[in-house]
Amino acid sequence: MSSPIEKATPYDQFNIEIPEDHFPPEGISAAAAKALVNSEAWTDANPMLNLSSFVTTYMEPEAVEVAKHNILKNYIDHDMYPQLFAMEGRMVRWLHELWNGPKDLEPYGTATVGSSEACMLAGLAHKWNWRKAREQAGKDASRPNMVTGGNVQIVWKKFLRYFDVEPRIVPLKPGNYRLTAEHLDQYVDENTIAVVAIAGQTFTGEDDDIQEIHDWLDAYEKKTGVSIPMHIDGASGGFVNPFLYPDYKWDFRLPRVQSINASGHKFGLVPPGIGWVVFRERKIFNEDLVFYVNYLGGEMPTATLNFSRNAFQIALQYYQFLRLGFDGYRRVMQHTVDNAQHIRDVLVQSGYFTIMNETQRIPVVALTLNKKYTNFNEFDVSGKVRERGWVLSAYQMPPDAETVNSLRIVVRPHMNHNVCSILAQDIVKCCEYLEQHGGNSTPPKLHDTHKTATSKC
Repeated sequence: MSSPIEKATPYDQFNIEIPEDHFPPEGISAAAAKALVNSEAWTDANPMLNLSSFVTTYMEPEAVEVAKHNILKNYIDHDMYPQLFAMEGRMVRWLHELWNGPKDLEPYGTATVGSSEACMLAGLAHKWNWRKAREQAGKDASRPNMVTGGNVQIVWKKFLRYFDVEPRIVPLKPGNYRLTAEHLDQYVDENTIAVVAIAGQTFTGEDDDIQEIHDWLDAYEKKTGVSIPMHIDGASGGFVNPFLYPDYKWDFRLPRVQSINASGHKFGLVPPGIGWVVFRERKIFNEDLVFYVNYLGGEMPTATLNFSRNAFQIALQYYQFLRLGFDGYRRVMQHTVDNAQHIRDVLVQSGYFTIMNETQRIPVVALTLNKKYTNFNEFDVSGKVRERGWVLSAYQMPPDAETVNSLRIVVRPHMNHNVCSILAQDIVKCCEYLEQHGGNSTPPKLHDTHKTATSKC
C-alpha cells in the first residue's frame, strides 16, 4: 500500500492548503516541504536590506559550511563535544584580554543566548554578591535596586521585574539621550547592587558617560563607605570600541567595572543568537550560581540560564576570531563607521534631518526630522523608504524625551560605499516626496509604556 507521499504528484504537494489550527494530517516530500517553507517567506524583508536590526545578516560561504558541520551539536554537552567547550573557554580569555582585564586575575565568563542572557547572569551575580555582603554585615538584604538610564535595552527591565530588583531608571531629556552622573545622587544608595552603563546604546548608538559615572561612584564611596560596582552593557560597542578606540577607557581598565556583556551576533559578526558575559575575575560570579550535572555523561558545571542549545554559533564565533584577527576586525569596523559617517553627512546636508548622536562611535546613524517639516514625520519616512526594500527603525525616545522621534540606521559591514550612497539618496527622495504630498503615520501605541519601570528613591 502506497503512502500519501508516494501517491501525490509534485504539483499536488506544492499546492496543498496548509492548516491554520490543526496539525497536518499527512506528510509530504522533503522537496515539497522545503518549497512551501521558502515560498511562504518570500514576502519577508530581505535581511541584506534590514538596517533596523543590529544582528548579523551575512556569512561567508566557508562560515556557512562551519555552521552546517556543527549544527547538530548540543552546546551544553561538554562530555561529547569537549573541543567546542575548549573553544568557548579560549574565547572568554581572549575577550578578557581584549577588554583589558587584569593579567594577574583569573578570567571567568560564558557564551550565552544573545546579550539578554548575558545581562541576566551579570545582574544575578551582582545581586548575589550584594546580598552576601549585606548579610555578613548584619544588614537588611531584602530591598536590592539597580541604577541605569532610560536608554537601556528592554532586557534590563525584564531582569529587574523577573528577579525582583527595584528599578532605579534615570529618565532622559531632549538633547541628552545617555546616562551621566548628573542625577545619580537621587538614585544610588546602599541597596544599589550595580550601576549599568551602556557602550553603544540602541537608541542613538552613543556611550553613556562611563568615566564620569565611575568617578562619581568613587567619590560616593569616599563619602559613604558604600562601594558600588559597574556593569558595562557592551552589546553593540563591545566589538567596536577595542578595535577603533584603543585609548578609550570604557572597560576593565576602570577598577569599578566588574562585568561586561557583548553580542557576538551584532558587531561580533556571527548570526543570531550568541552573546558573551565576562567578569573581571572568577570570584565575581558567585559559586552559588553554578550547578553541576552528570546526566549527559561526565560531571560538568553549568552557569547559564539556558541548558540545551545549538552549538554552531560557538564554532562561528571562533571562525570569525581566527578569520579576521584583531587587524581584520579593526578594518571591518573602520569601514563600517566610515560608511555611517558618509550616510549621516548626506542626510544632514540635505536639510531634512538633525543628527542625534554627535559622536559617531559605532556604525549607527540616529536622526530626527528638522522641525520645520510639519506635514510628515520619521514614521512616514520609514514607511516610504520601505517601498525600496530598506527597513529602517522609527520610534519615540524613552521618558522624559518621548516628544522626540528618531529615525535610526544600523550600517552593516556587508554594505559598500556605493550601496550607502544609494540608501542616503533614497531617503532624501522619500523626504522630497513627503514634503510635497505629506504623510499621516502615527507612533505605535505601546501596550505597556516605558514609564512603568521607572522609580526614584
